[in-house]
Amino acid sequence: MGAHQSVYAGKAKLDVGVNLIQKLYSSSNVLSPLRTFSGPFSLANGSLCLKLPTLFGNGDLLDVSWHKGLHDSNLLINYRTPRPPCLGQRSLNIVHSLKPEIGIHGIPVNNFCHSASGDVKISKLSIGLDMNEPSSYNWKTTTSVHFKHIHFINDCGRSVSRDLDGFPLTLSGNSYDNMVVISQESRFEEVNDHKFSHYSFRVEQGIPIHPNLAIFNRFKFSASKGVKIGSAFFSTLFNGGSLVGATAPYEAFAIGGPNSVRGYGEGAVGSGYSSVDKQLTGVVFLDFGSDLRSSNRVLGNPGLRKGKPGSGIGIGYGIRFKTELVQITADCAINAFKQRTLYFGINNLVL
Repeated sequence: MGAHQSVYAGKAKLDVGVNLIQKLYSSSNVLSPLRTFSGPFSLANGSLCLKLPTLFGNGDLLDVSWHKGLHDSNLLINYRTPRPPCLGQRSLNIVHSLKPEIGIHGIPVNNFCHSASGDVKISKLSIGLDMNEPSSYNWKTTTSVHFKHIHFINDCGRSVSRDLDGFPLTLSGNSYDNMVVISQESRFEEVNDHKFSHYSFRVEQGIPIHPNLAIFNRFKFSASKGVKIGSAFFSTLFNGGSLVGATAPYEAFAIGGPNSVRGYGEGAVGSGYSSVDKQLTGVVFLDFGSDLRSSNRVLGNPGLRKGKPGSGIGIGYGIRFKTELVQITADCAINAFKQRTLYFGINNLVL
């Protein structure tokens, strides 16, 4: 059962939604089979969204959103001040998320089609400033400076510094890491009724302003193109990245899942400091992913310890149903171990 309420006060808007799941069917995506629930609100989930324009009467905007799922939560606070378009936009962001860390420390089950919890949850707090430069011919560039606090707890809520095999979860060896990160991301987007193109490049640098802060360089890229032929739409996606420097296992690239190699659980293919994913989607699709033999560089080598193959291929078929507001997707994927997995999603961005 559930409830949703919207409240308007002047120009401010408050959305509140609450759901209570009366019966939970077991899922190997994030849970261990032995996991139990207790407490009156353990099966409740909901969301809250607050938009408050002209907070100080100068055209600024405060945007607050919070979501609590069955096993995760996410809080976003964004404050933007008005600036002329020729100068770009600036915003102050505070983000906190808590979720099971299954991408790196999850355990592949059911012939790698799902990933079970490894009794590790990751809490991320990020506070920083985003600066969006003026757009130029479909290119958008964002420069950010963020302080990040990464903290690990187990399924019972206690702080932990090591996984079930006794290997460290953080670079510091404690239950948390701190870092200051400067990043820059450039995006190109071109969309019309018959085709689309998207490219993005992101560079991150850990700044050593204190000896206890993580120092690293990360590069990520993504490229996708799509074309409509008759009533069918075909698209291809290629992404990857590389990471250099002293960093923790949670910074590694996780390969596998609905946004990577379909047919595998999240991170069930492997994890490494370098990765490549390629997807070809239409009526049928073919996915491939690899850690480029960089799994042994991840602290504690969690990929090898959990029996991940390091590369994987998934094939399948899907449908896309478009309305004026959303795009509904349904895919059936088969991995290299002939295990079938169904995916269903709703995307409010219709291409």
